[in-house]
Amino acid sequence: MLEWMLMPYRRYADFSGRSRRKEYWMFTLFSVIVSIVLLGLMFGGMGGIDETTGEPQMGVLSYVGIGLFALWGLGSLIPSIAVQVRRFHDQDKSGWFLLLSFIPYIGGLIVLVFMCIEGTRGANRFGPDPKDPASADVFA
Repeated sequence: MLEWMLMPYRRYADFSGRSRRKEYWMFTLFSVIVSIVLLGLMFGGMGGIDETTGEPQMGVLSYVGIGLFALWGLGSLIPSIAVQVRRFHDQDKSGWFLLLSFIPYIGGLIVLVFMCIEGTRGANRFGPDPKDPASADVFA
């Protein structure tokens, strides 16, 4: 399971080929888990509320959490875009469909639906079927 979660990091900036739904959703699950842990670290380091100003006091742990969250977010930006492009390729669609997410209100929902749709069976113009046992090894 962990192999699927980390596969987009091994294929860091690989925008070619195809990715299965399992690869995309395991990477998304991994991203959610890391986000929750880092947000817990950020809020766990809060020192309380200043009684004179009423503003929250941030401890050292909060700043460490913010820094780690920023580094992780920047490091995960390219793999998350790449795995979405490869998901579109699995459905025999151009990776430029990712730009649909910029449509206000409904764009993210449209992309979410596309991420849930099964890929085309057999080879397509973007490569062999990643579910086909006769094709190349997925973890190679």
